[in-house]
Amino acid sequence: MVRDELRQLLEDVKNNRLDVGDALNRLKNLPYEDLGFAVVDHHRALRKGFPEVVFCQGKTVDQVAQIFEKLCDGHRSILGTRAGREVFDAVREIYPDAVYYESARSIVVYRGEKQVKKGKVLVMSAGTSDIPVADEAAVTAEVMGNEVRKAYDVGVAGIHRLLDKLDLIRWAQVIIVVAGMEGALASVVGGLADQPVIAVPTSVGYGASFNGLSALLCMLNGCASGVGVVNIDNGFGAGALANAITQMIERKDT
Repeated sequence: MVRDELRQLLEDVKNNRLDVGDALNRLKNLPYEDLGFAVVDHHRALRKGFPEVVFCQGKTVDQVAQIFEKLCDGHRSILGTRAGREVFDAVREIYPDAVYYESARSIVVYRGEKQVKKGKVLVMSAGTSDIPVADEAAVTAEVMGNEVRKAYDVGVAGIHRLLDKLDLIRWAQVIIVVAGMEGALASVVGGLADQPVIAVPTSVGYGASFNGLSALLCMLNGCASGVGVVNIDNGFGAGALANAITQMIERKDT
């Protein structure tokens, strides 16, 4: 049915029954593919600039593999998040060139020409224990077409480590700050930087950190302006938001 709709749409454009602008608007809502256990959004790349991302956690290995198989056809690259090694092995059976970023628990299948890295995103972590979430943010931003640099283990317990990174802070268009415990790093970076800062609380910390709730509330209550906060351990969300910001900068520059 989707094929028939698309064929009719192209015929309408060809015969001047529909102009190109209207056709593009209709394409933004089409098509999707119903796999029974998932409805695959094939045109998300047209609407959002990047194909649908596969959240692997909670899905069976076979479900993830089937979704990758459907999404990879015709797209530049596909990203899967929260994926274990067994899920990656199943995807690699279909796509031997799939790449697994173990710390980030992310799978990427690259397709098409290599992207020119346009945005500049800095990912910072307060501690080494925050690196898995920071890596998820970094992989996400990079796959979506940004140049990503990292500054890890620069938390406020040794503030001189952060001050040594001022050149990197000035380089970035967007800064992602990943921190657990009390989450103070985001507010400090927000006080140093004039760029948008995306704060990511992590579930790292002792008992009173309440699995990241303490860091989340600290970041929400931070006194530095220009800092936005995503959910606990949501490195993917931070990377995607950073990409949305750099895309806007790119459109403005062109």
